[in-house]
Amino acid sequence: MTKPIRWGVLGASNFALRKMVPAIHLAHRHQFVALGTRSPAKAASFAGLAPGLRVHGDYDALLADPDVDAVYIPLPHTLHIEWAIKALRAGKHVLVEKPVAMHADEIAPLIAARDETGLICAEAYMIVHHPQWQRVRDLLADGAVGTLRHVEGVFTYNNADDPGNIRNSAATGGGALPDIGVYSYGSTRWVTGMEPEEITHVEIDWEDGCDVLARVSARFPAFTAHFVNSMRLLPEQFVVFHGDTGLIRMTCPFNAGTFDIARIEVHGPKAARVERWAEPNQYVLQVDAFGAAVRGEQAFPWSLEDARGTQAMIDAVYAKAGGRPAG
Repeated sequence: MTKPIRWGVLGASNFALRKMVPAIHLAHRHQFVALGTRSPAKAASFAGLAPGLRVHGDYDALLADPDVDAVYIPLPHTLHIEWAIKALRAGKHVLVEKPVAMHADEIAPLIAARDETGLICAEAYMIVHHPQWQRVRDLLADGAVGTLRHVEGVFTYNNADDPGNIRNSAATGGGALPDIGVYSYGSTRWVTGMEPEEITHVEIDWEDGCDVLARVSARFPAFTAHFVNSMRLLPEQFVVFHGDTGLIRMTCPFNAGTFDIARIEVHGPKAARVERWAEPNQYVLQVDAFGAAVRGEQAFPWSLEDARGTQAMIDAVYAKAGGRPAG
C-alpha cells in the first residue's frame, strides 16, 4: 500500500482546526503530523487531534522537517504567495487557502515555482470537489436550462461583532470579495467555462479599507450576472442559473453540510425536480483529490491558473470601483 501523505500546517488558524485538520484525518492515506506556531495554547488544541504531533516554533522549521510531504497554508491572505513559494522550494507539495494572492499578477511567480519544482501546488477551493457543483456543471453542458442567459448569486454573513477578525483588516487582505467573492465569481467561471467580458456595475460599502458589501454586475460572452457578497448581512447563500427553457437553483452552494444540506432544484417548462447530497464532506474530498494529484493518479480539478482567473475578476471589480481605499 502507498504510504500516507504526511501534512504540516503553517499557522494555527481556527479554520484549520475546525475544518482542514479533521478533513486530513478523515481522508484516505493522509496524516497530520506537524504544526508551525509560536502559540503553545493553540498548539495544544491541535495536539488533541494528532497524538505525537510535532510542533515547530516557526514556519521555516516546519518546512525543514524531512518527515513532512505536503503543507497546508491558512495564513492571512497577504502571506500566501511568500510561504507557498518557500514551501515549494523546500520540496513540499502545497495546498494554499483562497485567495492565493491579493492581485492576479502576483500568482505568476508561484506558477513558475510550481512548474520548476514539478510539485503540486493548488488553491484550497473546496466547492469544485463537491458532487453538487459537478452535477450543475454537467447539467449546464447538457442544456438543462436551454441557453443560459443570467446568473444570480448571493453569499453573505455578518461578522461586524468581531472587529479583530483578519477579514475585517485591510492590512491582512480582508474584505468580502477576497473572502467569499471568490466563490461567487470562481464557481460561475468554473461551471460555465466562460470569463467575464466586462464588469458593468459596481457598488461597494467600505469600512476601514475593507469592502463589507459588494453589489456587482458583469457581462459574460453568453449571459449576464449579478452578485451580492457581504460581511454585514444576515447569512444567506444561493446561486441561480436562468436559461430560456429552464432554471437551476442551488440553495446551499458554498457551505454544504454547514449552512444547510446541499440541494439543487432543476426547473423546466412543465416540471421540476430536487436533488440532494447529505453525506459528502467537501473538505475531505478536496484532500483526497490533492492526494490523488500528488500520487499522479489524476489531475487536480482547480489549478493556480483557475485561481488567477478569479483574482483577475476581483481585480477588475476593484478597478471599476476606483480602487481600494486606504485602510
